[in-house]
Amino acid sequence: MNTIHQIVCRGRRSLLLLGFFALLPASCSLEEHPQDQIADELAHATPEMLFKNTVTTLYNYVGGATDGQGLQGTCRGIYDLQTFGSDEAIIPTRGHDWYDGEMWQHMYRHSWDGDHELLYNSWTYLYKAITLCNRSIEHLAESRNIISDQEYKAYTAEVRALRAIYYWYLLDLFGRVPIVTNTRLSMNEVLQSERSELFHFVYDELVEASYDLEKQNSVSQGDYYGRVTFDVALFVLAKLALNAEIYLDDDWTDKEYLDGKEIMLDVYGQKMNAWETVIFFCNYLANNYYLEPVYSMNFVVRNENSAENIWVIPMDKDLYGNTQQNIMRSWHYRHADAYGITGENGSCATLNTLRVFGYGTDDEDPRFELNYWADEVYDRNGELVLDRTGNPLVYYPNAVKMDLSYDPFVETAGARMKKYDIDKNATKNGILMDNDIVLFRFADVLLMRAEAKWRNGQDGSFDFNNVRDRAGASFRELTAETLLDERLLELCWEGWRRQDMIRFRQYKSLFTGDEFDDPVDESDGHTTVFPIPKDMLILNPHFTQNPGY
Repeated sequence: MNTIHQIVCRGRRSLLLLGFFALLPASCSLEEHPQDQIADELAHATPEMLFKNTVTTLYNYVGGATDGQGLQGTCRGIYDLQTFGSDEAIIPTRGHDWYDGEMWQHMYRHSWDGDHELLYNSWTYLYKAITLCNRSIEHLAESRNIISDQEYKAYTAEVRALRAIYYWYLLDLFGRVPIVTNTRLSMNEVLQSERSELFHFVYDELVEASYDLEKQNSVSQGDYYGRVTFDVALFVLAKLALNAEIYLDDDWTDKEYLDGKEIMLDVYGQKMNAWETVIFFCNYLANNYYLEPVYSMNFVVRNENSAENIWVIPMDKDLYGNTQQNIMRSWHYRHADAYGITGENGSCATLNTLRVFGYGTDDEDPRFELNYWADEVYDRNGELVLDRTGNPLVYYPNAVKMDLSYDPFVETAGARMKKYDIDKNATKNGILMDNDIVLFRFADVLLMRAEAKWRNGQDGSFDFNNVRDRAGASFRELTAETLLDERLLELCWEGWRRQDMIRFRQYKSLFTGDEFDDPVDESDGHTTVFPIPKDMLILNPHFTQNPGY
């Protein structure tokens, strides 16, 4: 039986079409077969079934269980672009492991092109999710006679807001993409939008939807657990305004930058510049959340009671299929064995991240040991973990480099991901755990407000140092450098670093060249936006590639 989350034309459509043009009758008609129509009628026969099959099922796609799916938690998708495409983390080549056709080296060097797997995965995932949202909106309109006007507005607003969030990720990653809001377009009607047009679409959709979104907590178990609520929408609106200088620039390679003080946005009938807009939305959120006294409480098993988290991917090994693969991907095999999970011995911190954290110095940030495993490691009982030779397993953070083949530290170079407590009752080799994956949290709100005030000529030091004080870090003067550093110190492993580097005009690879490759010339800024996947250019000849590729 078909439900709302199943795409029609099964068996006749390639994965390529499923991911992006599932909505286009030019490639595959969306006229449903009689059995599809019957299934839809059953799925939408009652108000309860309509809500379940047009709203709640959409949240099956916020997280994921397979490569490229979900906003976080899986591999080879959006999170990897944002994290390994930055100076925060790296997956080094470790002998025969993690070469993967230079996939991860290309991420580190910023030498990707339109054939890169992570780009294809992210594009197809996001458009698949958008297609499902479009179908839900259409089904709600077709069945509105069985629900009240208030329910119709609330359900439609929630789906529109979720769809806008997916478009925000496309805006951030690819810049120039088509805006498709229904499932009945022909190929010729699908046109590439300028980045500024997409910004205004996402911003306006979220503002309009927010009027009918529930003002409920989204991180606690209950009717709104994991859903897009008013606060979730406002967080994204703050992010949009914070990055407006970037998102509204349709020619990001001309070295001419916009000024947030001159960008005027409509905020519920008031005109504000970009930085005032950020402050407005953050001020509202500050009424509903606060910093947890202990940083790590946001990432513990059963973290639904966090007063700081704003939007999460719900994790429950007995109820959901969402996975958290980032930890197991980072840990050494023996380290993981000691905790009863599977390790893949891959990702770790870069030398730049070690520098920002002050690793090994007298001024090491207290959050380093909360976010990274370094040096000797211990199991749950406080016993030393042993390596394959029977000696104590030691991580060597400073030994990390892009290619560790034939290096004595091939298995042990790099500080490894910690962040989340390990659920001792996790299943499926540790990736089905009960720690919700944190997407948005209040510490970020404070840092956004501090940055917006600073950029607007105001004093943002209180919010800035409030975040530092919670962590036990010393007072710092707020500058461009310390702001960017603080966002890494507080938000490492949370998928923000690439976006932050771009906003601070610091986006470039750490790779300086070797005997095989010269560094990519990034002086024109073209790598701040990823290329359109090559397959999409072939599929729609109206599309053009982003500058520099």
